[in-house]
Amino acid sequence: MSDPVLPSWRDGATRSAILSFLDRVEEIPPEDRVAVFDNDGTMWCEKPSYTQIEFLKLELEHALAEDPTLLASPEIKAIVDGDDETLQEMGLERIVGALLNLHAGLTPEEFTARVAAFFDAAEHPDRGVPLRQQRYRPMLELMDELRARGFDFYIVTGGGAEFVRVVAEDYYGVKPEGVVGSQIDYDLAINDDGSAVLLRTNHPVGSGVNEGPTKPPNIQRILGRRPVVAGGNSAGDTEMLQVAMSYDGPSLALLVDHDDAEREYAYEREAGSFEATEKILDTAERLGWVVVSIKDDWATVFAD
Repeated sequence: MSDPVLPSWRDGATRSAILSFLDRVEEIPPEDRVAVFDNDGTMWCEKPSYTQIEFLKLELEHALAEDPTLLASPEIKAIVDGDDETLQEMGLERIVGALLNLHAGLTPEEFTARVAAFFDAAEHPDRGVPLRQQRYRPMLELMDELRARGFDFYIVTGGGAEFVRVVAEDYYGVKPEGVVGSQIDYDLAINDDGSAVLLRTNHPVGSGVNEGPTKPPNIQRILGRRPVVAGGNSAGDTEMLQVAMSYDGPSLALLVDHDDAEREYAYEREAGSFEATEKILDTAERLGWVVVSIKDDWATVFAD
């Protein structure tokens, strides 16, 4: 007897909708079989705080231990003090710039080593398990089913591309070039002997954060492919899911709804972008997306 498809998914309308799509994959030309999934809150847990924020907090702690004069920076002081009012007044651009300074001047290899060391040692703040075990088993199963049917699978995240790339192949089988995320710029230095080195700057590329309407253009620019399957969990994924649903053929747009306070977290999916005024669940209903209830649709939440 063959193994069941999507074993961590409970029988119901959501699983049936996904299986119905999988049954129609042969109607999609092989070259069009592209799936893009958000990361935070879609492929791995984003609570109680984003994994990259935890990394930056630890990096800031180390930097302050080496150089306490960093507290002279108003942005750094406000972050350390947890002064939300001041941070709000400063704005996201100033805060991001201050945090990017922590790694300005590092080579790609040096930054990768720091991120790898973080993932090797860090545990989920609430669950006390390695970060690898914060991945969602049902989404990994869906990823595997899509690949088995000839899909190319990519991660499209609002997080830092180079942060996620460090673990993308181990966690998802996605090579570094298959991660589309927020990017920083580099300086190129040519040494006297003619050797070249890339150095990180504190300047974001483009609009800075790969969210909302920024995601589809970045998918096209970096991957050169149009998705027919997309998965997300917030208003920051809306446009990416809309692009997938606009395909002239079978398509699938999934929205993960975090409604399980007992096994994960329950948080209402409010509008998650500056422009959005509609709650994301209302958007999903209006546009015909498949809504995934963690509480009702997943028999198992986390991977081993």
